[in-house]
Amino acid sequence: MTLIEFLKAGGIVMIPLIFCSLLALAIIIEKLLNLRPAKIVDNKKFETVVTLIEGGIVSKAEELCWKNPGIMGNMLGAVLENRHLERDEIKGVISDVGRQEVSKMEKHLGILGTVAGVSPLLGLLGTVAGMIRVFKIIAVTGVGQAGALSAGISEALITTATGLTIAIPTLVMYNIFVDRSEKIVLELEKYSLKVMQIVKQKEDKRSLLPADKSME
Repeated sequence: MTLIEFLKAGGIVMIPLIFCSLLALAIIIEKLLNLRPAKIVDNKKFETVVTLIEGGIVSKAEELCWKNPGIMGNMLGAVLENRHLERDEIKGVISDVGRQEVSKMEKHLGILGTVAGVSPLLGLLGTVAGMIRVFKIIAVTGVGQAGALSAGISEALITTATGLTIAIPTLVMYNIFVDRSEKIVLELEKYSLKVMQIVKQKEDKRSLLPADKSME
C-alpha cells in the first residue's frame, strides 16, 4: 500500500491528522534549533560583563546587555538596571524576569501539547466513523460482504494508529522542551545571582574605603 492509498484508506479524519503532524513537526524543528543551551547561555558575554563590572564600568556592562537582546542579556541587564536595590529585592527581580523568559521560551509549546492531546482523539473519531460504516454495511448487505467490511475496519485501525503515532513522539518532545526551558532559566538565574554578588561586593568595598579615598 502506497502512502496515498494509506491516507485515502483512513478517510476524511486523516486530513486534520496530517495537519497536526505537520504543525507538530514544524514546532519541534524550531525548538530544536532555537531552544539550545549552547545558543542561549553565552559564557563569553557573561565573562565580558563581569570584566566590565570588576573594572568599575558597570554602566558599560549594562549597556552591553541591552544592546544584545536575548534571554541572557535581558536577565543580566535587569540585575544591573536594579543594582541600587537590596539583595532580596534584586533576587525578586531575577525571579520575575526568569518567569517572563520561560514564557518566551515555551512559546508554541502549548500548541504542541494540544496536538499531543487532540491527535489520539481524532484517531478515535476515525475509529468510530469506520465502525459506523461497518455496521451500516452489515445492516444493508449482511456479513457476507467481506471487502466492504474490511474497508471500514481498515479505516478505523488506520486513524487510530496514525493518531497515536503523532501523539506519542509529540508528547515526548513537549516534555523535553518544557524541562529544557526550565533548566536554562535556572542556569541563567545562577549567572544573574553571580553578577549581583559581584556588584554588591564592589559596593561594599567602596563603602568601606576611608572618606578621602572613596572621593578619589
